[in-house]
Amino acid sequence: MKSPNANQTPKIMRQIRSAGGSAVLFLFSLFLPVVSMAGSPTEQVRATVDQVLTLVRDPNRKSKAQMDALRSQLVEVIYPRFDFAEMAKRSLGRHWAGRTSEEQREFVKTFAALLGRAYADNIESYTTQNVLYIRESENENNAQVDTKVIGENRSPLSINYKLQRTDGEWKIYDLVIEDISVVNNYRSQFDRIIAHSSFAELVRTMKEKQA
Repeated sequence: MKSPNANQTPKIMRQIRSAGGSAVLFLFSLFLPVVSMAGSPTEQVRATVDQVLTLVRDPNRKSKAQMDALRSQLVEVIYPRFDFAEMAKRSLGRHWAGRTSEEQREFVKTFAALLGRAYADNIESYTTQNVLYIRESENENNAQVDTKVIGENRSPLSINYKLQRTDGEWKIYDLVIEDISVVNNYRSQFDRIIAHSSFAELVRTMKEKQA
């Protein structure tokens, strides 16, 4: 069985690595955990944005070693804000139930590491964006926060955050970027790779993207 070709690689990863689509990665900069966060979903998102922008705009971070340290720090701190287990489960879709507990754990770990690595590779370019909070909707334990990212010499980028309340905090389980759901995008791409090869091949391909 041949390995998935470039066209089978999840579309969002191609967007991440393209100059025109690199703004997509800004979505990851919005979730630096804040200690004892409280309040509405929008308030929590706004608090994390302020802290992240403070980090990436630090003028003292200039050397490669300093930027590497920043990337490592950001990769570590985004994990608590995203519900990677839920995102991974939704992204794998109908294939999730057929996996063993060990396979599920490995997939969540690989999925989270893939997104974290992509974020770390691009974070240094996000120093001038401003975020407009357009609207918020909340229904029991689910919420959505709609925003627009405004950057210099770039068209506004709409990012809608889908959140669910977990242990008293709002955590991300999907994002809709310019009307495209990240989870739905991954699901269609993952389904195609598995159909053309196997689940094991999908995991191998994802791990290769981290190298």
